Amino acid sequence: MILAKAKSVARKITVVIADDQTLFREGIKDLLENEKNIQVVGEAADGREALRLVKKVKPNVILLDIKLPHMDGIEATRQIHKDCPTTNVLILSGYEDEAHVMEAIQAGANGYLSKMLPASELVNALKTFANQGVMIPQPVMSKLIDGLRNMGSANTEASLVALTKTEIKVLALLGRGMSNKEIAGALACSVKTVKNHLNSMFQKLNVSNRTEAVVKGIDLGLISAEKSD
Repeated sequence: MILAKAKSVARKITVVIADDQTLFREGIKDLLENEKNIQVVGEAADGREALRLVKKVKPNVILLDIKLPHMDGIEATRQIHKDCPTTNVLILSGYEDEAHVMEAIQAGANGYLSKMLPASELVNALKTFANQGVMIPQPVMSKLIDGLRNMGSANTEASLVALTKTEIKVLALLGRGMSNKEIAGALACSVKTVKNHLNSMFQKLNVSNRTEAVVKGIDLGLISAEKSD
């Protein structure tokens, strides 16, 4: 799994945890509450409760299981993405197959992590996610790419997206799960320059975050799969 070192965060990352397994939910809560820059502001045991809670407390991030009672995580993601766009949805699931990953990202999820992730890696992943706005491990990204290819997406829009060669390089590195700092190192430029490239790409691709940019780039054939060694 590709993870960037978490940057120092001045403000607290507010988190809602939504999972129907009480022991798992409480375990994640205990883990996160030991972090000074992370604050758990609510828990939910089903999709409807998760949606109501997000609307009420407006957290930075919701850790959301896919399989939830009453309203599953996919539908909850769609509603949160629509009604609470400032809340990032980070799917935390026991499923890593192509179909679940595709469905979650298409519903508006900003990231996708396995429940099998070690506790320390989960904390680092959450911090990275809050700073960078995307968290999709390389194996999961590869499945997402395979899913898009199997859909036979049309590339007719690609000619209309005038990305520069450097922007395409940045987009490809995003697809490998790199952080802004790692991209800056790979391209021998400053983090500020990387951010400028990202802002330009977002406008040209008509997307609002890194996950959407990577998915759109793959869909248009601008970048392809790059599996980690």
